[in-house]
Amino acid sequence: MRLSPILGFLVIFFRAFHGIDLGFFIAIAFYSVFSFFIWRISPWFLKLTSTTRILFSTGITLLLSVGILLTIALNTVSADQLLDIIIAYVVVPPLGVALLSSLIEIREKNQQLQQQLIIEEKLAAVEQMGAAISHEIRNPLTTAIGFIDLLDQVYLDNNRRTKYLSIIKNELDSAEGIIQDYLTFSKPVVESVEELDIQEELTHILKLLHPLANYHSVKVSTDFTTYGTIQGDKSKFHQCFINIMRNSIESMSYGGALLIKTVATQNKIIISIQDTGTGLSKEQIQRIGEPHYSTKGPQGTGLSMMVAYSILRAMRARIEVQSEIGKGTTFQFHFKLNKT
Repeated sequence: MRLSPILGFLVIFFRAFHGIDLGFFIAIAFYSVFSFFIWRISPWFLKLTSTTRILFSTGITLLLSVGILLTIALNTVSADQLLDIIIAYVVVPPLGVALLSSLIEIREKNQQLQQQLIIEEKLAAVEQMGAAISHEIRNPLTTAIGFIDLLDQVYLDNNRRTKYLSIIKNELDSAEGIIQDYLTFSKPVVESVEELDIQEELTHILKLLHPLANYHSVKVSTDFTTYGTIQGDKSKFHQCFINIMRNSIESMSYGGALLIKTVATQNKIIISIQDTGTGLSKEQIQRIGEPHYSTKGPQGTGLSMMVAYSILRAMRARIEVQSEIGKGTTFQFHFKLNKT
């Protein structure tokens, strides 16, 4: 309705192609007044309910159609054409406007519902994130506060005091690391891009995880049949795959096998991580990487996979997960192959 003056001008412009006659000047007078009237009432019109707007638009169209029929059409048609003219002028335009108005209102409602849903999802994510952060940080802070209280005891010797200070520092470092992980999730930034040799980086990561694999009696094997390099941040790459492989190892609490494979094609390189753990359901696969979602039950926080998936998205990697309950899970990560 706010564009009614422009639409009125277009109607007059196209009417001119039919000739500059009496009808043209009538059109100028009518559409100038009508478009100005519609433009003036548009703020009031937009405040009406959806049903009222549809009825108002249909009613205005009906009145105009009847007016045109009475002033123009009845003077130029015969009796046998009267029914057709009434249908063409009085029935079809109001029905068309009613249909278009209904479609516009439905579209507006859908957009409003979609925006409301997006806002609710964002609020839910913020609430979930706040609960997760408070839950994760509360434990190390509680421990640190407890040892600070112990430091107030005057009879502590220097060795015990040094030990308590070391524990407090470790707990505060843990809290800082949790905050950093959440910052990585919320805004993963690839700080330094360099050429990464996939075999070299994965071998380094497996060395770091070797003690954990031994502790869980997990046999780790590799199949680097193809080699290649990608562009990425080395520290973020290490953090990502340490988190993923550690989760795979911990899913095999009674021992198992972990296979790391690389497959290169003409344009990409695929890193495959296959374990013989407990496996995942379809619902669990879909929710991997969500804030504060873990397949480990109350003991898990979901923080490691959340950060890993966030880093993979920042590196433009495609993720595929295949799993079967009781048989294990296979992760495949598709990276763009560096051709330099």
